[in-house]
Amino acid sequence: MKKIVPLSVMLALASPMVIAHEEGDFFMRGGLASVMPNESSDNVLNTGELELTNDMQVGLTFTYMMTDNVGIELLAATPFTHDVSTNGLGKIAEVSHLPPTLMGQYYFGEADSKYRPYLGAGLNYTTFFEEKGFGQLNNTEVELDDSFGLAVQAGIDVEVNEDWFFNASLWYMDIDTEVKTSVGTFDAEIDPYVVMIGMGYTF
Repeated sequence: MKKIVPLSVMLALASPMVIAHEEGDFFMRGGLASVMPNESSDNVLNTGELELTNDMQVGLTFTYMMTDNVGIELLAATPFTHDVSTNGLGKIAEVSHLPPTLMGQYYFGEADSKYRPYLGAGLNYTTFFEEKGFGQLNNTEVELDDSFGLAVQAGIDVEVNEDWFFNASLWYMDIDTEVKTSVGTFDAEIDPYVVMIGMGYTF
């Protein structure tokens, strides 16, 4: 009998832990999110299209599992800031934005699977603020209209222990806006890819 207790402990320790992505669960993911614009726009004063730099910030997602395979997720983040330029003018503006996004998700595998790849689709709302003119637009008004658009994603969760898991995800967001300046108004499509890598915790 003395050998039974140590053996049972060893078996318990050797048993794989699983992610509890099951109906009724709530979990949060946090990590670094990099926004990489895939922009196009009108030709600005014959100096080329608007170009936006990449930016990396802290991203957070909150997910509720409606079933073992279907979840609802909300994306939040600290503000992203991009330099705006054209080939001919150089940097002409700086703009910040927040892209809250609501997604419906489908998780593949069983609730106790170690790996949970998923796909999602939903609606993005991007609000722009703190627009500033530089260079040729220094001390002039710059304004970008807020945007509603579709968003899609693909990701995977990998268990670390009973509560924690590793996450990697890729997003694509349809962001169209109108850029209003003192020298004209220009249509722009930002349409960024967003890569997020971090950790998740199940409550």
